[in-house]
Amino acid sequence: MRERTQIESAIASTRKLERDLDDAVALSELADEEGDADALEEARRMIAGVLGRAKQVELESLLSGEADPNDCYLEIHAGQGGTEAQDWAEMMARMYTRWAERKGYKVEYLEESAGEGAGIKSVTFRISGLNAYGWLKTESGVHRLVRISPFDSNARRHTSFSSVWVYPVVDDTIEIEINDKDCRIDTYRSSGAGGQHVNKTDSAVRITHMPTNIVVQCQNERSQHQNRAKCWDMLRARLYELELEKQEAKLAKQEAAKTEIGWGHQIRSYVLQPYQMVKDLRTDVETSDTQGVLDGDLDMFMAASLAARIKTGGDVLNA
Repeated sequence: MRERTQIESAIASTRKLERDLDDAVALSELADEEGDADALEEARRMIAGVLGRAKQVELESLLSGEADPNDCYLEIHAGQGGTEAQDWAEMMARMYTRWAERKGYKVEYLEESAGEGAGIKSVTFRISGLNAYGWLKTESGVHRLVRISPFDSNARRHTSFSSVWVYPVVDDTIEIEINDKDCRIDTYRSSGAGGQHVNKTDSAVRITHMPTNIVVQCQNERSQHQNRAKCWDMLRARLYELELEKQEAKLAKQEAAKTEIGWGHQIRSYVLQPYQMVKDLRTDVETSDTQGVLDGDLDMFMAASLAARIKTGGDVLNA
């Protein structure tokens, strides 16, 4: 059913582009015959709109990897910078939530660790919607923020870092074998401010996969049983993503994606002071609309990264 929905959506998008282009051409010819400058300008705007949407459809057609249509898990971890980094991590959580809302995706918080005084140390949420993983997979890496610190009484400029890791939700058609003896399961009391995302019960679960040192945790559900089930799903997804990374590293001859959350490892810089600019260091795409980006306008960066990744053969799913 998911594959059928995806194909039907692609066909509908293409047919709508064809209809809109035909309407624009017909209007242009009619305006030319009658010498109607206003109608001719309207036809030009229609054609420009069709071209813009055609580029978007063309890019979406590249999301053809095995896991691209899947939902995904997105983790954010505060890095170097103390309270600044924890506040930045919270800003990033808001940014990706806003992006998901723009796409019509559903966001479900699974784990959140509050910061010391402000912000968050880490957060994990699931983003559900068609091609959620395909769009977000290039966001994994270190993100750098430069701004005047709201926590510095001397109003000095600070640099802080947070990391993003994205991995697909693995459905039942993909088999991942996990040996129970390789896993350590811990239970603990949920932490944080409580309310919508966490609860104050002894139901939180953490699973550590010792061979890979992968750690997953969930505290959003009300029962330990539900949190444990979510953790197993997340672990299967992490192991699947790890295998994709290994294959991708072989094909693209690149280093592993996970690095120190600090200087020299960032994939994107968000500069709010002394000037306004967000720049992706992998594709050189940049914009001065920093507020728009922080409000979730990330498509330009995702599109450029995805196109570059596929062009260079770095996407294992198209190999």
